[in-house]
Amino acid sequence: MPKISVVIPLYQTERFIAETISSVLAQSFADFEIVVIDDGSSDAGPTIARSFGDERLRVIRQENRGLAGARNSGVRHALGQYVAFLDADDLWLPEKLARHAALLDADPSIGVTFSASALMDDEGRDIGLVQKPRSTRFDVDHIFCRNPVGNGSAPVIRREVFDSIVFFDAELQRDCWFDESFRQSEDIECWTRIAATSDWKFAYVDAPLTRYRVAANGLSASVDRQLATWRRFRAKVAAYAPALDDRSGDLAEAYQLRYLARRLVRSAQHRRGLRMMVSALALQPRILLEEPVRTMVTLCAATAGCLLPEAVLQQTMRLALNLQARTAAARF
Repeated sequence: MPKISVVIPLYQTERFIAETISSVLAQSFADFEIVVIDDGSSDAGPTIARSFGDERLRVIRQENRGLAGARNSGVRHALGQYVAFLDADDLWLPEKLARHAALLDADPSIGVTFSASALMDDEGRDIGLVQKPRSTRFDVDHIFCRNPVGNGSAPVIRREVFDSIVFFDAELQRDCWFDESFRQSEDIECWTRIAATSDWKFAYVDAPLTRYRVAANGLSASVDRQLATWRRFRAKVAAYAPALDDRSGDLAEAYQLRYLARRLVRSAQHRRGLRMMVSALALQPRILLEEPVRTMVTLCAATAGCLLPEAVLQQTMRLALNLQARTAAARF
């Protein structure tokens, strides 16, 4: 039985999968298996994965069910004491699994561990930003509002955590851990449910052990869909943890609106970004008190984009990004 099961959802990512798997095989901690879930890929990705020929690697084929469905299949087939997730276009540093295993081994009350993530562009070049939590407080309200885990390639989770949150999906007629009705926000939905419905602790490895790829176009074309999905997630939280939503729901939504506003600004949709920032501050001005620099940079960047000539705007944006990099870690 392997100590750690590494679950890699694979869908149309033939360009990256070899490097991703190689980053797992290069781990200093060797007691692992790799469970690649071929989520209905039509490219060469599954063939590339099988070509490694490592006995620790399995490729499991299924019809396309999305990221949540692929992760569910990974959990279902995982044999390890701990389950790690790695998206097929992201990478790990060699000490990733060793650092997480040591933390989980040392404290049986810890259920979810996660590391910082260095952000890279589509070509694998570091962009000089690190995604990391802004607080060491990982209670349920903070997880709901700020998603300190950050991305789906950062966590390594004790298997018993999934045993504690399993639910039977009547429509799919199978046990699930991630909610497959979500094609976005499926990760924060799961982390919040763990925090709200179990006693498992979250713990942070303070090192950028994950390299997380940020697509150039990213989310900008689907902001409305992302917001609608997030609001459906909030409604689900309100159903099973109404006190949590009463306490922190508006604050969580304000942070989500600010996040989407930043994405709009980065894709030069400044007017939409400004409207979203105004909505965020109107809903919960507390985000300005809790994170004044980040909130003001976003608001000023959106405003500048509506008012300034392009050349001046680009210079202003470079200065703002430099300020952000010096004063705070990135949180996308």
